[in-house]
Amino acid sequence: MRILITGGAGFIGSNFIRYMRSSHPEDQIVNIDALTYAGNLDNLRDVDAKQYAFVKADITNANEIEPLVEQGFDVIVNFAAESHVDRSILDPSAFVRTNVMGTQVLLDAAKKYGVKKFVQVSTDEVYGTLAPDDDAFTETTPIQPNSPYSASKASADLIVRAYHETYGMDVNITRCSNNYGPYQFPEKLIPLMIINALEDKPLPVYGDGQQVRDWLHVWDHCAGIDLVMRQGKGGEVYNIGGNNERTNLDIVRTVLKYLGKPESLIRHIADRPGHDRRYAIDARKIRAELGWKPRYTFESGISETIEWYLNHREWWVAVRDGTYRNYYEKMYGARLGESRF
Repeated sequence: MRILITGGAGFIGSNFIRYMRSSHPEDQIVNIDALTYAGNLDNLRDVDAKQYAFVKADITNANEIEPLVEQGFDVIVNFAAESHVDRSILDPSAFVRTNVMGTQVLLDAAKKYGVKKFVQVSTDEVYGTLAPDDDAFTETTPIQPNSPYSASKASADLIVRAYHETYGMDVNITRCSNNYGPYQFPEKLIPLMIINALEDKPLPVYGDGQQVRDWLHVWDHCAGIDLVMRQGKGGEVYNIGGNNERTNLDIVRTVLKYLGKPESLIRHIADRPGHDRRYAIDARKIRAELGWKPRYTFESGISETIEWYLNHREWWVAVRDGTYRNYYEKMYGARLGESRF
């Protein structure tokens, strides 16, 4: 197959390229990425150039996208997105532009040039939040996003669905739970906590830390997307989840225990606006229809992930440039004095 991957220099996209080069070396991959703050070509530094090419392009710019898609592809897998909830609270417009308008540009190009399959990589956050005793999200759970980020992803999902219903395009939407693993940008919970703990810095935890997330190793997510890309029924949504519910505070304590660091490093800070309390994915559909199952337990996955950050210090030191440090101070610096717990 000839596959166009958008956002392939980011965390999940770069892992997907690595997965594909390992599992399907015969496939041809073209990776386009605008290389915004979280796009990092170092994530792909050692990927074999055979059957793989990178093009710097912005999915919101049809003049850049259409000539690429015109070259002919069997599949487009859209990872390109602004993805951090905190950043969406600071600047919603960037999320609407990339996540909504960018998806529409890709769909138009795919329709114009006869791309056979379009896979939209989405998130469980479009479903909103769950109470402690609620059943996990299924593919038929109503969409009720609570942040500008999740609202932009929900909007993109609806546009993708509309192109299937209106134009007959073969599309799929995948909605995953929280990913973790190598090459994750240090603003996200697990790498942030690992790196701060290694440097004996405060570990900022929103509110009481009892927000629950379902954790999925990125490699298991990539395997699920690969199955959907090859076998997914047109127009269908597939949830991909790890069935590993943990509170944020549990995650932080796990990291500290593994690294032999004291819990006194934990700092409870003022919660963020609209913070969803619980996410949980019901992945029975992809298991039953496509035969997907996770390879990682949470225990094996988190151990491997922490070890990766221990052994790749040069990667995360290089990533933490001035942009990241300024953002970190803006989001967490003042709040470290706002503990209410």
